Amino acid sequence: MLVLSLFAASLAGQQTVKPDASKLDARRVTSGEFRTQRFGPARWLDGGHYATLERKSDNGPLELVRYEALTGKRQVLVTAAMLWVTSEGRALNIEDYSFSPDQKWLMVFCDSARVWRLNTRGEYYLLPLDGSKEPRRLGGKLEKSTLMFAKFSPNSARVGYVSRNDVYVEDAASGKQTRLTQDGSLTVINGTFDWVYEEEFDCHDGFRWSPDSERVAYWQLDCSGVGEFYMVDNLSDRYAQIVPVQYPKAGTTNSSCRIGVISAAGGKTTWMKTPGNARETYLPRMEWHPLGKELMVQWLPRPQNHLVVYGCDAQNGSVRKVHEERDAAYVDVREDFRWVNGGEQFFWTSDVAFQGDSQKAWRQAGTIVWDTRGRHLLVTHLPMTKNYDVMAVEHADLKNGRLLVSHSDGNATEKALFTDGSGWASYSADYQTGKTLKRVSPSDQRGFHDYQISADGSLAIHTFSAFDTPPVIDLVRLPSHERVRVLVDNKRLRDRYDAVAKGKNEFFQVETNDGHTLDGWVMYPEGFQADGKWPVVFHVYGEPWSQTVKNTWSLGHHLFHRWLTQKGYVVMSIDARGTPAPKGRDWRKALYQNIGVVSSHDWGQAVRKLLKKNDWMDAERLAIWGWSGGGAMTLNMLFRHPELFRAGMSVAPVTDISLYDTIYQERYCGDPREVPQVYEKCSPITFAKNLQGKLLLIHGTGDDNVHFQNSERLFDELVAHGKVFEYLAYPNRTHGIREGRGTRAHLYASLLDFLERRVPVGVKR
Repeated sequence: MLVLSLFAASLAGQQTVKPDASKLDARRVTSGEFRTQRFGPARWLDGGHYATLERKSDNGPLELVRYEALTGKRQVLVTAAMLWVTSEGRALNIEDYSFSPDQKWLMVFCDSARVWRLNTRGEYYLLPLDGSKEPRRLGGKLEKSTLMFAKFSPNSARVGYVSRNDVYVEDAASGKQTRLTQDGSLTVINGTFDWVYEEEFDCHDGFRWSPDSERVAYWQLDCSGVGEFYMVDNLSDRYAQIVPVQYPKAGTTNSSCRIGVISAAGGKTTWMKTPGNARETYLPRMEWHPLGKELMVQWLPRPQNHLVVYGCDAQNGSVRKVHEERDAAYVDVREDFRWVNGGEQFFWTSDVAFQGDSQKAWRQAGTIVWDTRGRHLLVTHLPMTKNYDVMAVEHADLKNGRLLVSHSDGNATEKALFTDGSGWASYSADYQTGKTLKRVSPSDQRGFHDYQISADGSLAIHTFSAFDTPPVIDLVRLPSHERVRVLVDNKRLRDRYDAVAKGKNEFFQVETNDGHTLDGWVMYPEGFQADGKWPVVFHVYGEPWSQTVKNTWSLGHHLFHRWLTQKGYVVMSIDARGTPAPKGRDWRKALYQNIGVVSSHDWGQAVRKLLKKNDWMDAERLAIWGWSGGGAMTLNMLFRHPELFRAGMSVAPVTDISLYDTIYQERYCGDPREVPQVYEKCSPITFAKNLQGKLLLIHGTGDDNVHFQNSERLFDELVAHGKVFEYLAYPNRTHGIREGRGTRAHLYASLLDFLERRVPVGVKR
């Protein structure tokens, strides 16, 4: 009885103890407690109205709401009741949606399934916005959750979609289905893409309606002959299951790729006659010209150092060259392409050198005439100050002389909106210099500004955030940037994050011995004083795919880093040359055939400079960690500069770059069949014998992107050289290592456990 009473008292005491809101742990960091408030997805309906998804109550179903932008007048377009499907006995849970062009139909995407990185496969339903009928499932007798990329024809009469690598068209009113392609299989892919196109060119949706709704243009890939990589699933059964992935490793056979046009009623496909061997060229972008007679196709050879824009005749497949660019390194596929003046021109961004400044090229924006037959190519460069990269063309209205672009205003850690609103369209064809663009984003809000701009460019849904400042979403007028009203203030998140104990943050710059200025940030522990010696943990990425040093709110690893500061570590990050910072062409392409070489050189010089500048940094207690390319960079720093770091934590690293895919690795390093010496010098595994510090390797065995093979080969090399290390393998986890209950919390806790054992915490005075 006494024991029971003591237990009851103990339990009661536990129930009354409130968690400390100021302290972080692995559970809180990964629980979603600090996620931002949901908004959208929002869609502009016209220049003055937008639609968005909102919950009827805190835990209620989602409804589709229409807003009058300026007044805030709210109208529920689709209630939860309208989403009820009697035959299935349930209401649809909207994941995404689209309106028909005539705004009479709504298409709902739900019940999605993951395909590689994204949930691009699922169920689609149509319902009339007048509520006259309940939702109707698209796809007829096709298997549940096999539809992809469903979209309305421009005349709203039909919907196209992909299922099991074939393209279909379905009548919106009657449900009559037409199968356009007949040869879809595991190796013939119509209307979508293989693994490497999706991963490296961000290609997902692989078909386009013609402007007159009568034809469909689509990609077809033939993956036969592409090597299969086998992953092993040891969890699903007592006997291991083999999981094959067609994955072209650098220097091996690619899928062939071609683009065809077919009648929406079915029939024979007309293939575009793009030049070159279909397995040795890439077709990463395609759009219809507004007049519907031609396709715009971006073409690259396998080395990706020559980009050509082709105009392809949709009737006979003949092609003509519209524009081309070459680069000694590589040419980037254009993401912000858009038509202007009804298709007479298209907007383009390009790395070009200014007149009188041939030493450095900056990404500039301009227009190119579409029909270049019989006349010279016309490129009109955007007038702006030197030393700025255009980050994106956000809105272009040449008729009314309105152009809105994002760039960094000289600070590569930030992004803002700029305009020249005075008759840009009237500038002459050879115009090269002119007025400096004027900042639209508020000057007192330093950070990242993102915009979803209305069709007429008069209004925008604007999102602002900074490094330690959660986002605020508001509606603003353009170009004045006058706030109409706040849409999302994230007050709950702000209150929770404000309660977390934290020290100050700073952005800084460090110049290498050879004159390169690198951006960085530092997060200090609470109560930090520079009168002792502190351990420092560096976070690194260091490849062309991402920046770590941006003045924006990102929960990627931010809360984990904040947790480390609570434990007593200073946390830093640096962006070396080769990261996609808006610092000019030479900066961004500095890693060509030198991945891991240039960036580790910059990092080595930067860390030594910081040690010399900051007496509080304990040179005996430096650690470094990173994921993917950052995992490789962690290894590069431990192996190429072994005296610098006491310990390193490498997550899902590429250890031998010849094991990675064709599109990414050959773009930045060339073909290993031609330059094997480049692959040797750029691979961390080449220098594994130099390891001195403590190393933790973490990898998911189900990683279809950076295969577990990378870590296994490094294990073997380290063992051969007698190097002691630790490793943690997560069974069946993919590259993000987040599948399964508690996985990410376990990973962060393991990183901290390794740090505390290998790099003792605490200030030394």
